[in-house]
Amino acid sequence: MALERGADRTWLVALATAMWGTDALWRQPLATALPSASVVFWEHVIIVLLLAPLLPRAWRALLACGPRERIAMIAVGVGSSALATALFTTAFQVGDPVTPLVLQKLQPIFAAVASFALLRERLTARYFLFAVPSLVGAWLLAFENPLHIEVSQVLPALLALGAAALWAAGTVLGRYVSSRIPARDVTALRFSIGLPAAAVVLLLSGSPVAVGWDNAFGLVLLALIPGLIALGLYYVGLSTTPAARATLAELAFPATAAIIGVFVLGAELSATQWIGFVLVVAMVAGLGWHERVSRVKVVELPESEPSPTR
Repeated sequence: MALERGADRTWLVALATAMWGTDALWRQPLATALPSASVVFWEHVIIVLLLAPLLPRAWRALLACGPRERIAMIAVGVGSSALATALFTTAFQVGDPVTPLVLQKLQPIFAAVASFALLRERLTARYFLFAVPSLVGAWLLAFENPLHIEVSQVLPALLALGAAALWAAGTVLGRYVSSRIPARDVTALRFSIGLPAAAVVLLLSGSPVAVGWDNAFGLVLLALIPGLIALGLYYVGLSTTPAARATLAELAFPATAAIIGVFVLGAELSATQWIGFVLVVAMVAGLGWHERVSRVKVVELPESEPSPTR
């Protein structure tokens, strides 16, 4: 199924990833009470149980695909779902509630290269008019003093960047798979493949399986809102949105996260962080508006649906 060139769902990608920005509301309390591997494991268990009726159809759809689609889906499930989420949750345990949410959204750098190499999406000059200010804004928003990075900020930054690279790969590979498999099946496959990987991470880390009923409500909210619902909307949008453009729209995530971090979790932003916030919001909103009204898009698609290798 080829990408619909007349359709534009950049706005839906931005909406879905803005929902991811509520992640800190549920993940931060859990990260302080439980090992990250336990949180990620139960997040996957809850979602897989909810998606159980869809799993037979989803697996039949994947088995009907070629080996490239299968490999891509496994990479999304293991790397982008299980491992990246584990790195991201660990970043909360060693850092503040805003920095991990922001830094991992530097993934447009990784995704732009991957989308060119794997999907043959060509970036126009207009792409960088949005990308460069967005990345500058993300950097300003990540650090209280962007010119003086403390050692204590390095570890959560590295963990967040590791998650960014894996999620960028997930955006590109998910775009490839979702052009051939319905979005709901991609969502079901991502978590059902990610669950065994999350279980392996749990066993290797020695983290407990039992997490206590007092954490159950938070885990359900984490699995539903920034997890299942947001990701389902995300794949619907991604199926008709170029990966390089979608990953810019995903910067709605740190903007939402910053608002929640300040007004709900009590984080404080410096003047430069507020400048970064404004930049990110302006670029995400501007990108969505541009793609709806302009005939010249920021990403040029290949003439035919690409294969995952050139």
